[in-house]
Amino acid sequence: MYPNLYYVIKDWFGVEINALKIFYSFGIFVALSFITAAVFLTKELKRKEKLGLLVPREEIITVGKPASLFEMILNGCIGFLFGFKLVGAWLATRKEGVDLQEYIFSSKGSWTGGLILAAILIFIKFREKAKQKLVKPEQRIIRVWPHDRVGDLVIFALVFGILGAKLFDNFENWDRFIKDPVANLLSPSGLTFYGGLICAAVAITWYAAKKGIRFWPLADSVAPALMIAYAVGRIGCQVSGDGDWGIYNSAYISDTPGHVVAATPEMFNKSLNDNSAYYLQGSVMNPDSTLTPVTDRKSDNLQTVPHKAFQGPSFLPTWFFAYTYPHNVNEDGVLLPGCEGKYCRALPQPVYPTPLYETITCSLLFLFLWSIRKKINTPGLLFGIYLIINGLERFFIELIRVNNTYSFLGIHPTQAEIISFLLVITGVLLVILKNNKPSLTS
Repeated sequence: MYPNLYYVIKDWFGVEINALKIFYSFGIFVALSFITAAVFLTKELKRKEKLGLLVPREEIITVGKPASLFEMILNGCIGFLFGFKLVGAWLATRKEGVDLQEYIFSSKGSWTGGLILAAILIFIKFREKAKQKLVKPEQRIIRVWPHDRVGDLVIFALVFGILGAKLFDNFENWDRFIKDPVANLLSPSGLTFYGGLICAAVAITWYAAKKGIRFWPLADSVAPALMIAYAVGRIGCQVSGDGDWGIYNSAYISDTPGHVVAATPEMFNKSLNDNSAYYLQGSVMNPDSTLTPVTDRKSDNLQTVPHKAFQGPSFLPTWFFAYTYPHNVNEDGVLLPGCEGKYCRALPQPVYPTPLYETITCSLLFLFLWSIRKKINTPGLLFGIYLIINGLERFFIELIRVNNTYSFLGIHPTQAEIISFLLVITGVLLVILKNNKPSLTS
């Protein structure tokens, strides 16, 4: 596992650059997922614009004005925030034992770095406006196409997606949330995909309506982009080992920390007993006989530890079915022998690497959506198909994942299973409804 970019460069090239510790692997892939989505969304919006499905909107702008006080203050605030945190985090990497994730979300930072970057951005905005300044500012009418607004759409998706992901995660883990609401809201961990998807969808729908962008052509354009963005984001989960893995694969055990071998049911049960403190209390025994809390995934007893046995075919690597996530960013598990410092733990029992499965599955589903998009001429139909396959993918992956469950009419679904089921139903109804309408070519 590579918790951050520092460990990537160290492992690949043998070079240690402490400043790279501020670039966490999960965050890098989240950024890449938004960039990837923006690229494919732009391509599809341009295609629909050429077909006449999306039209530009005329807007009046004023050119030649000097930088306003609001623009200067806004740039200054953005510069200060980034300088305060990034420069502070870079300085913190020189100290041992500093948790950069906690540092980023704390009130700590570099005032000098913040003020310097604030001054730089204010000066850049002032110079930019000064070059465009006219003796008498003019009003001009410009045409803004939907693809010109992709940057705004991505920002809306990012901001409201993160807020929604945090909100739904705290709903799902309500007992944990009420113990310390502020800490849980500000914690860098704990994100629920469907919460982000729903809140981002609401925000983008509002923005599109405000800017006169037709909903169904936009939804069809977004569908493939969402699928590939999710696939890229899941790479970050797999590479960093952020805890979003599956249940234990009882066909294997970890005979030594980080090493996986095939096992019998008796060997699996012995492994559970040997690490009972981990499964029941969320703690592991240290060499000095003290306990260290490492996980919040605890069971009432060893019989209820979630697991399923599946022996993978010999032509595929063992880690494809059973992985212990050594050096994971959560520092979850038992200590790895010979490892010193941070991120020196691996799970005591291998789990299903579900982020890997979702990356592969969603990449294939993206290719499917991308290949059929030109063959579908009814607005909204492609989005309906996306809802169905997205819901099915998540529903089935939940069968080998660990999440909190709800009690409803004698069944115990997870939050993701409920939402994915509703997505499938919505998608089916949408496909039926759209199939009864004439296509654009008829």
